[in-house]
Amino acid sequence: MPRALITGIAGQDGSYLADLLLEDGTDVVGLIRAEDRDGPNLAHLTGRVRLVEGDLLDPASLRAAVGDVEPDELYHLAAPTFVPASWDDPTTTVAAIAGATSTILAAARETDPAMRVYVATSSEIFGDAGVSPQDEDSPKRPRSPYGVAKLAAHQLIALLRERHGQHVSAGITFNHESPRRPPHFVPRKITRGAAAISLGLQDELRLGDLGAQRDWTDARDVVRGAVLALRHDVPGDYVFASGVPRTVKDLVDAAFAHVGVDPAGRVVVDPEFVRPPEPTQLLGDPTRAREVLGWEPRIGFAQMIGEMVETDLAELRAAG
Repeated sequence: MPRALITGIAGQDGSYLADLLLEDGTDVVGLIRAEDRDGPNLAHLTGRVRLVEGDLLDPASLRAAVGDVEPDELYHLAAPTFVPASWDDPTTTVAAIAGATSTILAAARETDPAMRVYVATSSEIFGDAGVSPQDEDSPKRPRSPYGVAKLAAHQLIALLRERHGQHVSAGITFNHESPRRPPHFVPRKITRGAAAISLGLQDELRLGDLGAQRDWTDARDVVRGAVLALRHDVPGDYVFASGVPRTVKDLVDAAFAHVGVDPAGRVVVDPEFVRPPEPTQLLGDPTRAREVLGWEPRIGFAQMIGEMVETDLAELRAAG
């Protein structure tokens, strides 16, 4: 039975990855911070996975975790995830992303040179790429400290893969959502708002630019891509995205349609939430993942949003 170590198992992606690996009989160990031990995404995993503690800002704890677990497969998903927050503390952001990735990769090689590693990077590495859609070879000009840190990690992967022959793959993930997405992200704010309005618990939903475009995929499809990448014979970099541009209004319409409520007059554009338009539209080209790994998104946009709304309805009813 192979053993896998998942950093960030308490998060959206990590918990779904644990579900997927457990289904195929993998022995799963999750790295968490002490304060995340009782997180909502871990409740259903109680007794099914082993948890070890570590912190992205504590290199010794990361090395100890990798050395103690001795995994066959290492999925490094843990990282700060809220891009705007990286402007408030870029030093910590870079340390938690680039520094922690460096430590994880070195620990993997020291523990077992044959260990396979997958690292989640981000579409934020493209920034003002000047071309759209973006594939693995598109220009990378990040526009936030978060993007800079992710690009540093991404480039380090390629360097160590070339120099040491490590089996390390990178997943360049575009926006991906699910019922386990934290509520401070816009998609979950929208599905939560639609649910609350349908239940008479909220009168309106205040958002930014409804015309802003994103490339949304379901998180369960993204973590399936992570497993395919890590288990492929040859390591590489892969874009995981739908390849379909959708606006915030598209997401609003899908969420409100699911509860049978007309968003007109309910959704208000608040200038406080309107961001300057992106110089280059972030839109993924997953051709390599499709042709090399046989990866395709299986969960459609409407299904994903509908499941998020249903989760919000259930949580709001339970709380009320």
